[in-house]
Amino acid sequence: MSNSPRVPHVLHVAQPVEGGVARVVTDLAAAQLAAGFRVTVACPRGGTLPDALRARGCTVLRWDATRSPGHRLPGEVRQLARILATARPHLVHAHSAKAGLAARLAVRGRIPTVFQPHAWSFEAAGGVVGRLALGWERWGARWATRVLCVSEAERRTGQRCGIGAVWRVVPNGVDTLRFRPEGDVVGSGAGPLVVCVGRLCRQKGQDVLLQAWPEVVRRMPRARLVLVGDGPDAGRLRAAAPGSVTFAGAAADAAPWYRSADVVVLPSRWEGMALAPLEAMACARPVVVTDVDGARESLAPGQLPHCLVPPEDPGALARALTALLRDERLCAELGAQGRRHVLAAHDLRHAADAVIDVYRELLAVVVTPVVVPN
Repeated sequence: MSNSPRVPHVLHVAQPVEGGVARVVTDLAAAQLAAGFRVTVACPRGGTLPDALRARGCTVLRWDATRSPGHRLPGEVRQLARILATARPHLVHAHSAKAGLAARLAVRGRIPTVFQPHAWSFEAAGGVVGRLALGWERWGARWATRVLCVSEAERRTGQRCGIGAVWRVVPNGVDTLRFRPEGDVVGSGAGPLVVCVGRLCRQKGQDVLLQAWPEVVRRMPRARLVLVGDGPDAGRLRAAAPGSVTFAGAAADAAPWYRSADVVVLPSRWEGMALAPLEAMACARPVVVTDVDGARESLAPGQLPHCLVPPEDPGALARALTALLRDERLCAELGAQGRRHVLAAHDLRHAADAVIDVYRELLAVVVTPVVVPN
Protein backbone atom coordinates (compact mmCIF):
# COMPACT_ATOMS: atom_id res chain seq x y z
CA MET A 1 0.00 0.00 0.00
CA SER A 2 1.34 3.45 -0.85
CA ASN A 3 1.83 5.96 1.90
CA SER A 4 -0.89 8.22 0.54
CA PRO A 5 -1.42 11.42 2.54
CA ARG A 6 -5.13 10.71 2.24
CA VAL A 7 -4.74 7.58 4.41
CA PRO A 8 -3.27 8.56 7.79
CA HIS A 9 -0.55 6.09 8.77
CA VAL A 10 0.22 5.58 12.48
CA LEU A 11 3.23 3.65 13.76
CA HIS A 12 2.85 2.37 17.32
CA VAL A 13 6.09 1.45 19.07
CA ALA A 14 5.92 -0.85 22.11
CA GLN A 15 8.46 -2.94 24.00
CA PRO A 16 6.08 -4.87 26.33
CA VAL A 17 4.43 -7.70 24.41
CA GLU A 18 2.23 -8.84 27.31
CA GLY A 19 0.20 -7.18 30.05
CA GLY A 20 -1.56 -3.85 30.19
CA VAL A 21 0.51 -1.92 27.64
CA ALA A 22 0.11 -4.71 25.10
CA ARG A 23 -3.67 -4.70 25.62
CA VAL A 24 -3.84 -0.93 25.15
CA VAL A 25 -1.81 -1.11 21.92
CA THR A 26 -4.00 -3.94 20.59
CA ASP A 27 -7.22 -2.10 21.43
CA LEU A 28 -6.04 1.19 19.93
CA ALA A 29 -4.75 -0.45 16.76
CA ALA A 30 -8.06 -2.26 16.24
CA ALA A 31 -10.07 0.94 16.75
CA GLN A 32 -7.83 2.94 14.43
CA LEU A 33 -8.02 0.33 11.67
CA ALA A 34 -11.81 0.44 11.99
CA ALA A 35 -11.68 4.24 11.70
CA GLY A 36 -9.83 4.02 8.36
CA PHE A 37 -6.28 4.59 9.52
CA ARG A 38 -3.36 2.57 8.28
CA VAL A 39 -1.71 1.08 11.38
CA THR A 40 1.71 -0.50 11.85
CA VAL A 41 3.17 -1.70 15.14
CA ALA A 42 6.88 -2.15 15.88
CA CYS A 43 7.47 -4.51 18.80
CA PRO A 44 9.62 -7.47 19.86
CA ARG A 45 8.62 -10.96 18.85
CA GLY A 46 7.06 -13.31 21.37
CA GLY A 47 4.33 -12.71 23.93
CA THR A 48 0.71 -12.19 22.99
CA LEU A 49 0.95 -8.83 21.22
CA PRO A 50 2.16 -9.73 17.69
CA ASP A 51 -0.39 -12.49 17.14
CA ALA A 52 -3.23 -10.40 18.61
CA LEU A 53 -2.38 -7.56 16.23
CA ARG A 54 -2.11 -9.76 13.16
CA ALA A 55 -5.47 -11.33 14.01
CA ARG A 56 -6.97 -7.85 13.72
CA GLY A 57 -5.34 -7.15 10.36
CA CYS A 58 -2.51 -4.96 11.65
CA THR A 59 0.97 -4.86 10.11
CA VAL A 60 3.60 -5.93 12.65
CA LEU A 61 7.31 -5.16 12.26
CA ARG A 62 9.91 -6.80 14.44
CA TRP A 63 11.82 -4.47 16.76
CA ASP A 64 14.39 -6.27 18.92
CA ALA A 65 14.19 -4.25 22.13
CA THR A 66 14.85 -5.25 25.72
CA ARG A 67 12.91 -3.95 28.70
CA SER A 68 15.66 -1.82 30.24
CA PRO A 69 18.01 0.76 28.69
CA GLY A 70 21.62 -0.34 28.46
CA HIS A 71 24.43 -1.04 26.04
CA ARG A 72 21.95 -2.31 23.41
CA LEU A 73 20.08 1.00 23.21
CA PRO A 74 22.07 2.53 20.29
CA GLY A 75 21.41 -0.56 18.17
CA GLU A 76 17.73 -0.53 19.12
CA VAL A 77 17.48 3.13 18.08
CA ARG A 78 19.21 2.42 14.75
CA GLN A 79 16.88 -0.50 14.05
CA LEU A 80 13.86 1.66 14.83
CA ALA A 81 15.21 4.40 12.54
CA ARG A 82 15.35 1.82 9.72
CA ILE A 83 11.77 0.80 10.49
CA LEU A 84 10.71 4.43 10.28
CA ALA A 85 12.49 4.88 6.94
CA THR A 86 10.71 1.81 5.54
CA ALA A 87 7.25 2.38 7.01
CA ARG A 88 7.19 6.17 6.50
CA PRO A 89 4.38 6.86 8.98
CA HIS A 90 2.68 10.22 9.37
CA LEU A 91 2.68 9.90 13.17
CA VAL A 92 4.50 7.83 15.79
CA HIS A 93 2.83 6.75 19.05
CA ALA A 94 5.41 5.43 21.55
CA HIS A 95 4.16 3.43 24.53
CA SER A 96 5.91 3.22 27.91
CA ALA A 97 9.46 4.14 28.91
CA LYS A 98 11.68 2.09 26.60
CA ALA A 99 9.76 2.77 23.41
CA GLY A 100 9.39 6.40 24.46
CA LEU A 101 13.15 6.68 24.80
CA ALA A 102 14.07 4.89 21.57
CA ALA A 103 11.32 6.39 19.41
CA ARG A 104 12.03 9.97 20.40
CA LEU A 105 15.74 9.46 19.77
CA ALA A 106 14.98 7.96 16.37
CA VAL A 107 12.41 10.55 15.28
CA ARG A 108 13.77 13.69 17.02
CA GLY A 109 10.66 15.69 16.23
CA ARG A 110 10.74 15.23 12.43
CA ILE A 111 7.14 13.96 12.40
CA PRO A 112 4.38 14.25 15.01
CA THR A 113 5.21 12.04 17.98
CA VAL A 114 2.89 11.02 20.80
CA PHE A 115 4.52 9.63 23.94
CA GLN A 116 2.33 7.70 26.39
CA PRO A 117 4.18 6.87 29.65
CA HIS A 118 1.73 4.31 31.08
CA ALA A 119 3.26 5.31 34.50
CA TRP A 120 6.47 7.30 34.79
CA SER A 121 9.75 5.40 34.58
CA PHE A 122 11.41 7.50 37.28
CA GLU A 123 8.83 6.29 39.81
CA ALA A 124 10.04 2.73 39.27
CA ALA A 125 13.66 3.40 40.22
CA GLY A 126 15.49 5.22 42.97
CA GLY A 127 18.94 6.69 43.32
CA VAL A 128 21.04 7.39 40.26
CA VAL A 129 18.81 5.41 37.89
CA GLY A 130 15.73 7.34 38.96
CA ARG A 131 17.51 10.68 38.56
CA LEU A 132 18.75 9.70 35.09
CA ALA A 133 15.24 8.62 34.07
CA LEU A 134 13.76 11.91 35.24
CA GLY A 135 16.51 13.87 33.51
CA TRP A 136 15.76 12.08 30.26
CA GLU A 137 12.01 12.72 30.53
CA ARG A 138 12.68 16.42 31.04
CA TRP A 139 14.99 16.51 28.02
CA GLY A 140 13.03 14.15 25.79
CA ALA A 141 9.76 16.04 26.20
CA ARG A 142 10.96 18.46 23.49
CA TRP A 143 10.66 15.58 20.97
CA ALA A 144 7.11 14.67 21.93
CA THR A 145 4.46 16.67 20.10
CA ARG A 146 2.03 15.49 22.76
CA VAL A 147 2.52 13.61 26.02
CA LEU A 148 -0.58 11.50 26.48
CA CYS A 149 -1.39 10.60 30.10
CA VAL A 150 -3.99 8.10 31.27
CA SER A 151 -4.96 10.16 34.31
CA GLU A 152 -4.85 13.74 35.54
CA ALA A 153 -2.74 12.47 38.45
CA GLU A 154 -0.12 11.09 36.03
CA ARG A 155 -0.03 14.46 34.27
CA ARG A 156 0.33 16.31 37.57
CA THR A 157 3.22 14.04 38.57
CA GLY A 158 5.00 14.91 35.34
CA GLN A 159 4.43 18.63 35.78
CA ARG A 160 5.47 18.54 39.44
CA CYS A 161 8.71 16.82 38.44
CA GLY A 162 9.59 19.53 35.92
CA ILE A 163 8.59 17.88 32.64
CA GLY A 164 7.55 20.61 30.23
CA ALA A 165 5.18 19.17 27.65
CA VAL A 166 2.02 19.75 25.67
CA TRP A 167 -0.25 17.45 27.63
CA ARG A 168 -3.35 15.47 26.79
CA VAL A 169 -5.22 13.25 29.25
CA VAL A 170 -7.24 10.29 27.99
CA PRO A 171 -8.32 7.98 30.82
CA ASN A 172 -7.87 4.27 30.23
CA GLY A 173 -10.85 2.37 28.90
CA VAL A 174 -11.82 -1.29 28.86
CA ASP A 175 -14.01 -3.44 26.67
CA THR A 176 -17.30 -3.46 28.57
CA LEU A 177 -18.71 -6.20 26.34
CA ARG A 178 -15.85 -8.56 27.12
CA PHE A 179 -15.67 -7.52 30.78
CA ARG A 180 -19.24 -7.81 32.01
CA PRO A 181 -21.01 -9.48 34.95
CA GLU A 182 -22.44 -12.29 32.80
CA GLY A 183 -20.18 -15.05 31.57
CA ASP A 184 -17.85 -17.86 32.51
CA VAL A 185 -16.39 -18.23 35.99
CA VAL A 186 -13.39 -20.21 37.13
CA GLY A 187 -15.30 -22.34 39.61
CA SER A 188 -16.63 -22.19 43.11
CA GLY A 189 -14.80 -23.11 46.26
CA ALA A 190 -15.17 -23.02 50.00
CA GLY A 191 -14.85 -19.59 51.55
CA PRO A 192 -14.69 -16.03 50.27
CA LEU A 193 -12.31 -15.42 47.36
CA VAL A 194 -9.96 -12.46 46.82
CA VAL A 195 -8.31 -12.18 43.40
CA CYS A 196 -5.30 -10.09 42.37
CA VAL A 197 -4.60 -9.82 38.63
CA GLY A 198 -1.28 -8.35 37.56
CA ARG A 199 2.32 -8.96 36.60
CA LEU A 200 4.21 -10.46 39.55
CA CYS A 201 6.63 -7.61 40.09
CA ARG A 202 7.47 -4.87 42.57
CA GLN A 203 5.20 -2.32 40.89
CA LYS A 204 2.02 -4.34 41.50
CA GLY A 205 2.76 -4.84 45.22
CA GLN A 206 1.80 -8.49 45.66
CA ASP A 207 4.46 -8.69 48.38
CA VAL A 208 2.50 -6.13 50.41
CA LEU A 209 -0.67 -8.16 49.85
CA LEU A 210 1.06 -11.28 51.19
CA GLN A 211 2.10 -9.31 54.27
CA ALA A 212 -1.55 -8.28 54.79
CA TRP A 213 -3.04 -11.69 54.08
CA PRO A 214 -2.37 -13.44 57.44
CA GLU A 215 -4.44 -10.79 59.21
CA VAL A 216 -7.29 -11.32 56.72
CA VAL A 217 -7.17 -15.08 57.35
CA ARG A 218 -7.03 -14.53 61.11
CA ARG A 219 -10.33 -12.67 60.89
CA MET A 220 -11.79 -14.75 58.02
CA PRO A 221 -10.28 -18.25 58.41
CA ARG A 222 -11.92 -19.61 55.23
CA ALA A 223 -10.72 -16.79 52.97
CA ARG A 224 -8.70 -17.67 49.90
CA LEU A 225 -6.40 -15.53 47.76
CA VAL A 226 -5.52 -16.17 44.11
CA LEU A 227 -2.70 -14.33 42.33
CA VAL A 228 -3.29 -14.32 38.57
CA GLY A 229 -0.22 -13.46 36.51
CA ASP A 230 3.45 -14.20 36.09
CA GLY A 231 6.62 -12.17 36.33
CA PRO A 232 10.09 -11.79 37.79
CA ASP A 233 8.97 -11.98 41.44
CA ALA A 234 7.04 -15.25 41.07
CA GLY A 235 9.59 -17.41 42.89
CA ARG A 236 10.04 -15.04 45.80
CA LEU A 237 6.30 -14.56 46.22
CA ARG A 238 5.62 -18.29 46.15
CA ALA A 239 8.21 -18.81 48.87
CA ALA A 240 6.48 -16.23 51.09
CA ALA A 241 2.90 -17.38 50.51
CA PRO A 242 0.88 -19.45 53.02
CA GLY A 243 -1.31 -22.36 52.01
CA SER A 244 -4.43 -20.23 51.55
CA VAL A 245 -2.78 -18.51 48.54
CA THR A 246 -2.94 -19.99 45.03
CA PHE A 247 -0.78 -18.94 42.09
CA ALA A 248 -2.84 -19.32 38.91
CA GLY A 249 -0.21 -18.16 36.43
CA ALA A 250 -0.89 -15.92 33.47
CA ALA A 251 -4.42 -15.99 32.09
CA ALA A 252 -5.35 -15.33 28.47
CA ASP A 253 -8.68 -14.01 29.74
CA ALA A 254 -8.94 -12.64 33.28
CA ALA A 255 -12.71 -12.02 33.09
CA PRO A 256 -13.67 -15.42 34.60
CA TRP A 257 -11.38 -14.73 37.54
CA TYR A 258 -12.96 -11.33 38.15
CA ARG A 259 -16.47 -12.82 38.07
CA SER A 260 -15.42 -15.56 40.50
CA ALA A 261 -14.03 -13.10 43.06
CA ASP A 262 -15.83 -11.67 46.04
CA VAL A 263 -13.27 -8.84 46.03
CA VAL A 264 -10.54 -7.88 43.54
CA VAL A 265 -7.39 -6.19 44.88
CA LEU A 266 -4.42 -4.42 43.31
CA PRO A 267 -1.92 -3.01 45.88
CA SER A 268 0.32 -1.15 43.39
CA ARG A 269 3.25 1.04 44.35
CA TRP A 270 2.85 3.22 41.27
CA GLU A 271 0.58 3.39 38.22
CA GLY A 272 -0.72 5.76 35.58
CA MET A 273 -4.18 4.23 35.75
CA ALA A 274 -4.30 0.45 36.19
CA LEU A 275 -6.48 -1.61 33.87
CA ALA A 276 -7.22 -4.50 36.24
CA PRO A 277 -9.48 -2.52 38.63
CA LEU A 278 -11.41 -1.10 35.66
CA GLU A 279 -11.87 -4.60 34.23
CA ALA A 280 -13.03 -5.91 37.61
CA MET A 281 -15.50 -3.06 38.05
CA ALA A 282 -16.82 -3.68 34.53
CA CYS A 283 -17.57 -7.20 35.80
CA ALA A 284 -19.44 -5.61 38.74
CA ARG A 285 -16.91 -6.69 41.34
CA PRO A 286 -15.80 -4.49 44.27
CA VAL A 287 -12.13 -3.54 44.24
CA VAL A 288 -9.50 -2.47 46.75
CA VAL A 289 -6.69 -0.36 45.28
CA THR A 290 -3.85 1.73 46.63
CA ASP A 291 -3.90 5.52 46.41
CA VAL A 292 -1.40 5.92 43.58
CA ASP A 293 -1.73 7.89 40.34
CA GLY A 294 -5.01 7.19 38.60
CA ALA A 295 -6.62 5.25 41.45
CA ARG A 296 -8.97 7.96 42.69
CA GLU A 297 -9.98 8.82 39.12
CA SER A 298 -10.73 5.19 38.33
CA LEU A 299 -13.23 4.88 41.21
CA ALA A 300 -16.74 6.25 41.58
CA PRO A 301 -17.03 8.80 44.42
CA GLY A 302 -19.10 6.44 46.56
CA GLN A 303 -16.39 3.78 46.37
CA LEU A 304 -13.58 5.90 47.80
CA PRO A 305 -14.22 5.33 51.54
CA HIS A 306 -14.26 1.54 51.10
CA CYS A 307 -11.94 0.82 48.18
CA LEU A 308 -8.90 3.10 48.54
CA VAL A 309 -5.99 2.47 50.94
CA PRO A 310 -2.51 3.97 51.31
CA PRO A 311 0.26 2.23 49.35
CA GLU A 312 2.64 -0.09 51.20
CA ASP A 313 0.34 -0.33 54.24
CA PRO A 314 -0.44 -4.01 54.94
CA GLY A 315 -2.61 -3.16 57.95
CA ALA A 316 -4.90 -0.81 56.04
CA LEU A 317 -5.08 -3.29 53.17
CA ALA A 318 -6.08 -6.13 55.52
CA ARG A 319 -8.77 -4.01 57.18
CA ALA A 320 -10.29 -2.95 53.86
CA LEU A 321 -10.38 -6.49 52.51
CA THR A 322 -11.86 -7.89 55.71
CA ALA A 323 -14.55 -5.21 55.88
CA LEU A 324 -15.72 -6.01 52.35
CA LEU A 325 -15.57 -9.78 52.76
CA ARG A 326 -17.81 -9.48 55.82
CA ASP A 327 -20.48 -7.37 54.06
CA GLU A 328 -22.07 -9.03 51.03
CA ARG A 329 -24.62 -6.25 50.60
CA LEU A 330 -21.90 -3.57 50.51
CA CYS A 331 -19.91 -5.65 48.00
CA ALA A 332 -22.97 -5.86 45.74
CA GLU A 333 -23.59 -2.11 45.99
CA LEU A 334 -19.95 -1.24 45.25
CA GLY A 335 -19.86 -3.67 42.35
CA ALA A 336 -22.95 -2.11 40.79
CA GLN A 337 -21.53 1.39 41.29
CA GLY A 338 -18.32 0.30 39.64
CA ARG A 339 -20.07 -1.13 36.60
CA ARG A 340 -22.07 2.07 36.09
CA HIS A 341 -18.94 4.20 36.53
CA VAL A 342 -16.91 2.24 33.98
CA LEU A 343 -19.74 2.37 31.45
CA ALA A 344 -19.94 6.15 31.86
CA ALA A 345 -16.27 7.10 32.15
CA HIS A 346 -14.00 4.24 31.08
CA ASP A 347 -15.58 2.52 28.10
CA LEU A 348 -12.91 1.53 25.57
CA ARG A 349 -14.80 3.11 22.69
CA HIS A 350 -14.66 6.54 24.33
CA ALA A 351 -10.95 6.21 25.07
CA ALA A 352 -10.11 5.05 21.55
CA ASP A 353 -12.11 7.91 20.00
CA ALA A 354 -10.31 10.43 22.21
CA VAL A 355 -6.90 9.15 21.10
CA ILE A 356 -7.99 9.38 17.45
CA ASP A 357 -9.03 12.99 18.12
CA VAL A 358 -5.47 13.71 19.31
CA TYR A 359 -4.09 12.19 16.11
CA ARG A 360 -6.43 14.21 13.92
CA GLU A 361 -5.39 17.38 15.69
CA LEU A 362 -1.74 16.63 14.93
CA LEU A 363 -2.28 15.29 11.41
CA ALA A 364 -4.36 18.26 10.32
CA VAL A 365 -1.16 19.98 9.24
CA VAL A 366 0.30 16.81 7.72
CA VAL A 367 -2.50 14.91 6.04
CA THR A 368 -3.99 16.55 2.97
CA PRO A 369 -7.76 16.28 2.99
CA VAL A 370 -9.60 14.84 0.03
CA VAL A 371 -11.11 17.66 -2.06
CA VAL A 372 -14.12 16.68 -4.15
CA PRO A 373 -14.50 18.87 -7.28
CA ASN A 374 -17.81 20.63 -7.79
